Amino acid sequence: MNHFSTQDWALFDKQGYLRIGKVADAATITSLCARIDDIMLGRAGIDYRRMVMQLDSSDGIYESAGKQSHGFKGATLGYRKIEQLESDPEFHAYMSLPIFEEAARHFYGNIAISAFRAMFMNKPANKGTFLPLHQDHWRALDRDPLLTIYTALDPATEENGCMELIPGTHHTVLNPSHPNGFLTPQMAAGFDNDPRRFHLTLEAGEVVLMHNWTIHGSGMNRTSRPRRAFSVCLMDAMTMSLRYDRLAARSILFEARQ
Repeated sequence: MNHFSTQDWALFDKQGYLRIGKVADAATITSLCARIDDIMLGRAGIDYRRMVMQLDSSDGIYESAGKQSHGFKGATLGYRKIEQLESDPEFHAYMSLPIFEEAARHFYGNIAISAFRAMFMNKPANKGTFLPLHQDHWRALDRDPLLTIYTALDPATEENGCMELIPGTHHTVLNPSHPNGFLTPQMAAGFDNDPRRFHLTLEAGEVVLMHNWTIHGSGMNRTSRPRRAFSVCLMDAMTMSLRYDRLAARSILFEARQ
């Protein structure tokens, strides 16, 4: 079954993102929310030594967020980021859905495809860290991952720090010297009044495909409920880490086809 049309991909190519609606039922999203809460509270029964975990900042400033490192940082719902969720069976099952494989093969063809990162992103209630404008580009890789699959686990609104996107900015990496693609303050200021810039509000369970170079950022959460999301960045499984001189992939998500 084909989930995407030629017109869908033409729209993606024009704007650098594509809303694809809800691909899982409400029960699945509820279960993923419960699972990530269990992971944050230390009761998930997983090997926490494999997880990269980061606590949220206390003041909303990006540089104040906790260190991103392996291991449990304590039982709290105040995590900002948790990576390597491809090792969790429930999240792995969701990110392996056929619709996501179809999207991945549009970009990479029939080669083996891996997750560069399978990541929980969180804006805790009345907190959340401001995320400056950036493009998802990693200087330490020999080729860029091109596709991110973003699922809202909670409703995403302007008040709770939803993503801001600037469509049509995915054709060029503006600051390739930065290891993670962040714009300089001067570059970011140039988009302050860009008429294309908008808040990407989403319902719980809604999914968006994003080109990794589409400029985006997000604000703080000014509400009494968290804003949680699951973000999967997919790559050619043969991508090399220039930092470690080895394959960047930890495991294959979609096997190569003959």
